[in-house]
Amino acid sequence: MKRILIVYHSQEKGNTKRMAELVAQGCRKQPGIDVELVNVNEKRVDMDAAEKADAYALGSPDYFTLMAGGLKQFFDDIMLASWHKKQTLGKPYVAFLTHGGGGGAIKSIDKLADACKLVRVADNVVCKGAPEKPADVKCAIALGEALAAHVAR
Repeated sequence: MKRILIVYHSQEKGNTKRMAELVAQGCRKQPGIDVELVNVNEKRVDMDAAEKADAYALGSPDYFTLMAGGLKQFFDDIMLASWHKKQTLGKPYVAFLTHGGGGGAIKSIDKLADACKLVRVADNVVCKGAPEKPADVKCAIALGEALAAHVAR
C-alpha cells in the first residue's frame, strides 16, 4: 500500500484543516492509498512516518505572506532526518493554502520544498477564506486525486 502524509497547520476547525480533509478525500479515491493527516499545530510529524510516506501534501494558512511556523518546522525536521540517513527528501508533493487576502505564503512553501528536493506534481491550490464554494471544494479534492494518481503509478 502506498502512503501519503498530509502535513498542515490549522487552528481547531480552521479553514486549512477543511482543505486538508478535502485533499485527503481526493487521495482516498485512488485504491491502495493510505492517508495520514497531521496538524502540526497539535503535534510534530514523526520522522519515521515521513520516511515511510511515498508523498506529501503540505498545507498552511497565510500569515503575513509566510507559512505557519509548524509547517516550517516540518521542513527543518525532514532536512535534519535526511542527515541521519532517513529517506525524507526528493518525494513528490502538492501544496495548498488558505488566506484572508494575501496568498503569498504559497511561494515560501514551494521555496522550501525545492530546497528539500521535493517534486511538485500538481498546481498549488490557494483558497481565500474557507473552502466552501463548490469550485474550491472541487480544486482541493482534485489536488488529492492528482497526488494519489502520481503515487499509484
